[in-house]
Amino acid sequence: MRRLFPVTDETAARASGGTAEREGARGGAGTLVAHAPSGVGGRVDHGAHVEHDAHVDREWSLAELAAAYAYPEPPGPPRPWLRANMVSTLDGAAQHEGRSQPISSAADMRIFGTLRALADVVVVGAETVRQEGYRPARARAEFAEAREAAGQGPAPAIAVVTASLDLDFSLPLFTSPLVPTLVLTGSAAAPDRVAAARKAGATVVTAGEGSGIDPARAVRALAGLGHTRLLTEGGPRLLGQLVAAEVLDELCLTLSPMLTAGDAQRIAGGPSVAVPHRFELVSLLEDAGFLFGRYRWS
Repeated sequence: MRRLFPVTDETAARASGGTAEREGARGGAGTLVAHAPSGVGGRVDHGAHVEHDAHVDREWSLAELAAAYAYPEPPGPPRPWLRANMVSTLDGAAQHEGRSQPISSAADMRIFGTLRALADVVVVGAETVRQEGYRPARARAEFAEAREAAGQGPAPAIAVVTASLDLDFSLPLFTSPLVPTLVLTGSAAAPDRVAAARKAGATVVTAGEGSGIDPARAVRALAGLGHTRLLTEGGPRLLGQLVAAEVLDELCLTLSPMLTAGDAQRIAGGPSVAVPHRFELVSLLEDAGFLFGRYRWS
């Protein structure tokens, strides 16, 4: 994996005529510098760095990935920050045959796991739960110390967004999570389905009038439960709702070097917005032709 943006020392040296090479970098190659935190997922120690040969494709450590994707820490009391993590092919498909796994990669899954390990809660639509066979988030020993220091539980909660509550409450997502699964729904949800969710051990959160949720209200409700580091993994319909409601702060997008054609969904669906939302590129990584971009709403 290589960092393409922000521009690295090695990239800058090449643009200026190869200064790094003239200064004796090993093997005639420049040096890629990746800041590493003092603990996985914790604050970044900007005085520390890891140097390696930029032309050797290597696997980044989880500490480096956690530093690259750390949630912002603005001054003052914590406020909710909602990021999305999605994957898309070159021709805009968010899935192949209904699932995202065929267009993913090993590096993409490492980032997927890191983003989960940094989050308080993972927000996901009911259709994605059904299509992808969602299971409870697992505790990872590599992140245990950092999560404890940040006041987080052993694993993020999963929050399922659903109007109908048409879910199989006998699945492990509801029967055996490390932390109780949340169900986000509207006030008009069928009482028998609400009762079934609660009987299965889920925490039902009303986040809208009528059958569906209000995205802004859902974000506030999760923050009220102490979940301020929010991550959504879609699907496209849910992401489209979050975009339209202007509650999405950040998009982590994997661009897969594949073409699928067909009629697969894009990463966001639903009604269009009146004015396109402009996002700012924060960082760009590359591995085996896959591009991993991090964008913030500007």
